[in-house]
Order: sequence, then structure tokens, then C-alpha cells
Amino acid sequence: MVLIGVALFAILGAVGAFTIAFRRSQTAKIDPTAGVSAETKAADKSMAGVRVEPIPTLPEPESEIEVVEPEVVEEPEPVGVAVVTTQRTVEVSPEESGVTRRQFFNRAMNATFFSFLGILGINSLAFFWPKLSGGFGTDVDAGAITDIQAALRAPDGSTIPLFVPEARAYVVPAPSTLSEQYVGKNVEVEGLMGLFQRCVHLGCRVPWCAPSQGFECPCHGSKYTAIGEYFAGPAPRNLDVFELESANGRLIIKTGSIIQTPRAPTLSVNYPQGPSCIGAVAEGEA
Repeated sequence: MVLIGVALFAILGAVGAFTIAFRRSQTAKIDPTAGVSAETKAADKSMAGVRVEPIPTLPEPESEIEVVEPEVVEEPEPVGVAVVTTQRTVEVSPEESGVTRRQFFNRAMNATFFSFLGILGINSLAFFWPKLSGGFGTDVDAGAITDIQAALRAPDGSTIPLFVPEARAYVVPAPSTLSEQYVGKNVEVEGLMGLFQRCVHLGCRVPWCAPSQGFECPCHGSKYTAIGEYFAGPAPRNLDVFELESANGRLIIKTGSIIQTPRAPTLSVNYPQGPSCIGAVAEGEA
């Protein structure tokens, strides 16, 4: 089909070229009135009987008129001052140029970001890395066991707990028979127990109440016996206790091992033995 189309296009082009060339060769022989009917020729008598006068010609002048060209006065070129502007680039040192506003904010943001990362990394290491010596979270030497046992009893036989600030713990006398929730957890050594000072309700420090012979939280009124057993208030369980150890006659409080126990079904010690220090009436008090 393509070949046939090309052939037809070529034939039509050749016919067109031939027609144009033929018409150009017959141009000189064409009669202007050819093809005009006889009636049209007979009717075209508009110029019949009309005399056409020839156009008169003017006599030539005897002398030529001298044409004077106007004198061209050259105007002087205006005198002006050409101002040439040049730009000079002077390189200065960073000390001379100072710090731009953008550089200041970029450096401040970078310093803040990397400081935050550094503090976060240090706190993470402090949280995951156990303390090697001293302080809460390690084994704290509370003192000689015999000295502690002697300091826990007042002359009238009442209890006076020993507070160990480094361990955040109260050392108290342990009863002769512990409740079942303490059995097998190493919370008693040589008749001594170590109680965490923090209330298990919202974390307030629980002070000792000498009149009632127990621990009473001043924040929300939770009350505990002399060995930290729950007695009253919003606290959900007993005071937390630490695992203890005896080393060469000295009491070691393992503050890295906090033991939680549920409320005791029955109290191991007598409580309360006197009025409350926070003025709240505990459950079971008359």
C-alpha cells in the first residue's frame, strides 16, 4: 500500500508540473477577448465616438534653476563626564568578620542538641550501670551488729529504729516469728530487719512514731507496724524491705535488692501501742 501511494503521489506531481509548464508556454498567444461572447463584444461601445486628446508637453526651460543646498552646520559633540563604577572585593579573616546571625543560631542549636544527647547518655549509663561502691543501690555497711542491737532498745523496753541515711533504710528489731511472706527471702539477720523509708502509696518518707510504736505517713495517713506490716490507710501493701547479710559481725544492707510483700493476714507485732502521731484514727483503733 505504501508503494502504491508513493507511485500515485509521483504521478500526480508529474501531471501537475506538466500542466504548469504548458500554461506558461501559451501565455504570449492568449487573446484577452478569448472566450467572450459576441453579444458582450457588441454591447461594449462605451468608447465609440469619443475623441481622446493627447497630453500636451511642457516646453523645456531656457536655463536651469540653480538649487542651493542648505549649509549644514555641524554641532559640537556634548562634553560629559563618564562615570566608571568598579567593585572591589576585599577578603577578611573569620576573626575580623565575626559570627553571623545564622551561624550563631546553628551553633547554639547544635550545642543544645549534643548537650541533650550527652546528658541522656550519662543518665542511661547511671541507670543501667550498677554502682561499684557506696551509695544507694549498693551493699551498705550499717555498722556492727552488736552495737545496732543495743541501740534499738530504749531503757523502758520500747523500740527506737536506727536510720541509715546512706541506705535510706530503718533498721528495726525482727520478731521471733516472721510472717510467711518473709520466709526464705533473707530479710532477717541476727534478729534485725531493714525497711525502706519510702511509703508504698505515693513515695513519701515515712517517719517513726514513738507513741504508737509504728511508722505513720504524714502525706495520706498510711500506717505500718514496727516491722513495716500494713495496718491502715491507702497503702496497697507492706513497707518494702531489703535483703540483709552478716559479714565479719557487721550488718550489710543490700539496697540493690528491694523486696515487696503483700499485706499480712495477721500482724506479727503489737500495734498500736499508743496515740497516733498524725492525729488520724486508724482502722481497728477505739
